[in-house]
Amino acid sequence: MPTPTEIRLKRAEQRLEVEFDDASRFAFPAEFLRVESPSAEVQGHGPNERRTVPGKRHVGIAGVEPVGHYAVRILFDDGHDTGIFSWDYLHQLGREQTRRWQDYLAALAAQGLSRER
Repeated sequence: MPTPTEIRLKRAEQRLEVEFDDASRFAFPAEFLRVESPSAEVQGHGPNERRTVPGKRHVGIAGVEPVGHYAVRILFDDGHDTGIFSWDYLHQLGREQTRRWQDYLAALAAQGLSRER
């Protein structure tokens, strides 16, 4: 699986940029990473427990901490900090970003939720 060669936090743009050793590059909005967090709060403990997280349009990234040589923990400014983003998961998110974002927007609409609150 690809490994990041560079990770840049763009606080002002509320974005995390990741370059991998397979030449792929991804720019992740903070909101996208927050609502796709691999934490149990978002993913649940099984495939049918996934939660749609509303109200994260203006969330930012307060920091990024390394976790061994395999992942980072993203510290969001809303206090969420329990998701460990492995290199595999970040690469998968990058490859699937467009589809996952559309699925998220559809889930918000179907549940009567908003990105604002």
